[in-house]
Amino acid sequence: MSVPFAVLRHASTDWNVERRLQGLTDTPLNAAGEADARTWRLPSPADGWKRLSSPLQRARRTAELLQPSAPVVIDSALREMSFGTWEGHTIAELRESVGAAFVAAENKGLDFQPPGGESPRAAMARIGRWTASVAASGQPVVAVSHKATIRALLALATGWDMMGRPPYKLDWRCLHFFSAHADGRVSLDRLNVPL
Repeated sequence: MSVPFAVLRHASTDWNVERRLQGLTDTPLNAAGEADARTWRLPSPADGWKRLSSPLQRARRTAELLQPSAPVVIDSALREMSFGTWEGHTIAELRESVGAAFVAAENKGLDFQPPGGESPRAAMARIGRWTASVAASGQPVVAVSHKATIRALLALATGWDMMGRPPYKLDWRCLHFFSAHADGRVSLDRLNVPL
């Protein structure tokens, strides 16, 4: 048996615009993000599913603004990957200030781990436990989460090792449908579904 679910990245923040790693830093939506999220409408059948969100305010606020309106349940498993001491910096800044050590870290794929942060492999294990709980519940859900966490979900579903480009290009302003299976697998259903 499988249970469908859908995920969406939160709307824009100032740090998104500046291309800063946000991680667990609790940044709010900016004015454009608020305006965008107010216009986003969940397509069927996700419009009738239970709504979940990361505890971070940028995701929570996006979930609250989505149409049709619905109660939002916070689930910490949907939080962003921690970028540790690198949060608040851009990749370009880190390549310059950390140098070869940063480039070496980037080349570790699933084992990339910022100082004091979480690796994609750890995020993938966390999101895998979450998908197992979705399968066990038997209840379809729509979840508002974050870029690195959704990339970890994509890795889980496809076997991508995060080396090189992802196997599918995700539009971060769209909804992505997956299925959680009782045996622990996750499969892709439909990606890049417009809101």
